Amino acid sequence: MKGSMMRAMRNAWRLIGRSKSLRALSIFHARGRGLGFFEMPSVAKKRRAPRAKHGPSRKPKAADSGGRSLGTFTEASYTNRAGTRRYKLFVPAAADHTSKLPLLIMLHGCSQNPDDFAVATRMNKFAADYQCLVAYPEQAWSANGSRCWNWFRASDQQRDQGEPAIIAGITRDLIKTYDLDATRVYIAGLSAGGAMAAVMGRTYPELYAAVGVHSGLPYAAATDAMSAFAAMKGVPTFRSPTATGIPHVVPTIIVHGDRDKTVHHSNGQRLARQYLVNADSIMPGGSDGGEAVRSHRRGERPYTHTTYRDDTGEAIVEYWLVHGGGHAWFGGDSNGSHTDPKGPDASQEMMRFFSEHHLEIQQAPNVTEALSAG
Repeated sequence: MKGSMMRAMRNAWRLIGRSKSLRALSIFHARGRGLGFFEMPSVAKKRRAPRAKHGPSRKPKAADSGGRSLGTFTEASYTNRAGTRRYKLFVPAAADHTSKLPLLIMLHGCSQNPDDFAVATRMNKFAADYQCLVAYPEQAWSANGSRCWNWFRASDQQRDQGEPAIIAGITRDLIKTYDLDATRVYIAGLSAGGAMAAVMGRTYPELYAAVGVHSGLPYAAATDAMSAFAAMKGVPTFRSPTATGIPHVVPTIIVHGDRDKTVHHSNGQRLARQYLVNADSIMPGGSDGGEAVRSHRRGERPYTHTTYRDDTGEAIVEYWLVHGGGHAWFGGDSNGSHTDPKGPDASQEMMRFFSEHHLEIQQAPNVTEALSAG
């Protein structure tokens, strides 16, 4: 019992990190409620934040396993009123500058960084094939000691404040700087990054044409560290908001392993339900009208792929439940962290899903106005 509780606490620790909001957990230790064997520090261990750099700093080449040049991988940083974050930007080598290219924002998981996440997901390789820029924002040590995105804090779940404002700012700045196609902008993430991607889809539906959530949680599944622990176990402490009230449903692809011991796989289904709770107006057949296909390709883990469509036949939500899969990026490169090379290939499926969606012209953001507003 003691060992299983320690493992559960350790898994939760990985996803929410050493945030100051964990101070509340020290109360349990002080009151002797059974957690004394796994002491939690009440405050984040202070680390020196990396010095911010403004603008591109260097252009190392990105290459595939065969040595083929994929493009450049540039380090930069962005600052607005909400704060500063560094990021890495991949630009494909054979970029067609006669037409506007799409953009994908990739949010890493806890303990990861942009370089590690790029290797783990192999997303630069797919971006080179799809002719897409990819930006990898980096969580600051000063914001979270384990470099987790603070998906569980109420202050980081709102539009125009906190981490969502910074990520949206990076997105808009790149659209303007590189003259990108504002109707084809996407965001995805793993674990804490996946949970933050869900936040971005909910708070900036006019900015992102589609969202990818790998091993993450629904929007506002928690509002502090204590409710985060419960949500990760699959026991939400309150009913999280639905998609009601947003201008339009942002198409979302969800990938989760049913043996995930860090974030219970029920969170994937809850995320889907946030969009499908008003399913009668979204798709025919009501909330149970998804098309489920179970498959087992050679060399891959078996999975159930469920697709929910609107009345035009467009896929609004795809839910990939990987049987026997844990808390890892499926189809990833073992040279990166938190990967399961067996697949199915999450990066390939996300890029395929993203390529099928774009914003209507009237939905796309006015980048100039957005930047002048902060």
